[in-house]
Amino acid sequence: MPISTGPQAGLLFGAPALAFTLHAAADRPGRYERALASLDTQLDAITRRHLDRAHERIDCGRQPHPKEFDLFRGLTGLGAHLLRRNPGGDLIRQVLAYLVRLSEDLDAQELPGWWVDCPPTGGRTTDRLGGHGDFGMAHGISAPLTLLSLAARRGIVVDGQVAAIGKICSWTDAWLQEGESGPWWPETVTVDEVARGRPEQKRPRRPSWCYGTPGIARAQQLAGLATADLARQRMAESALLGCLNDPDQTRLINDHSLCHGSAGLFQTVWRFARDADHGDLTHWPQKLADRFLARRVQNMEIGLLFGSAGLGLALTTAAGHPPVSSWDSCLLLN
Repeated sequence: MPISTGPQAGLLFGAPALAFTLHAAADRPGRYERALASLDTQLDAITRRHLDRAHERIDCGRQPHPKEFDLFRGLTGLGAHLLRRNPGGDLIRQVLAYLVRLSEDLDAQELPGWWVDCPPTGGRTTDRLGGHGDFGMAHGISAPLTLLSLAARRGIVVDGQVAAIGKICSWTDAWLQEGESGPWWPETVTVDEVARGRPEQKRPRRPSWCYGTPGIARAQQLAGLATADLARQRMAESALLGCLNDPDQTRLINDHSLCHGSAGLFQTVWRFARDADHGDLTHWPQKLADRFLARRVQNMEIGLLFGSAGLGLALTTAAGHPPVSSWDSCLLLN
């Protein structure tokens, strides 16, 4: 059966997804070596095509589509695999250099370079023109910020990388909201919201990995760790603690998926707690395991992001078996 290497191929589909899975499953040197070598060649070609199109788009001064840079379909996802598979190679550095360019404002515009050319999702009926800025981990700027930060923590740094981390953080700081439970960020903002200087979203929504406070806060925590910014790290931890302690937020978790359910929340908090400066976070992985993961599961589909496979992986972590395969790097949690 052919494995897709076409335009839709990304970290979670086609040859890149298979390469990530085999690399994670290779528990001893040489395992899957021939298959991985073949996939490496395909991944290099896919990544270079993505890079060529992205740089051409930037050179023309056009706004990107999320699939250019996002985690699921774009260069951040390919970079997440390269950071694990070949951290000393040139191609991961090229991806990082692209993300540095992505952080730069487009010519004659005050909007950031990652401002996408399509309307936000989620059923919003206003502000459909002018594109939007996305804060989330799945399709927004938190994923590039995280990859830049994870690479920097591993000593992989290209020109402008630290400044790009700072620029992205400055933008997210400008939209940081102070709520009764603690700091939070909107999921997206539009041109009209930028003009008003405030988001339409009035309160934090579902505390998911993909768009909610946990995923965005993890990106901020890793940025703080990468740049030795303890204040940023503590702000991120305060945001997560406020979210976890707010029943109005946690009751919005109504499924067990990795993407936007209890499994993703648990795995994010588990990784977060291992790097935390704040001691109160160390107890939360077990609390979440007891509260969410112990519930009976019915009629769950098969799959990683939305199905029983992702839940099973999170349950394995909760049972005291850390992910030695680093499978959760496909979520950019580490």
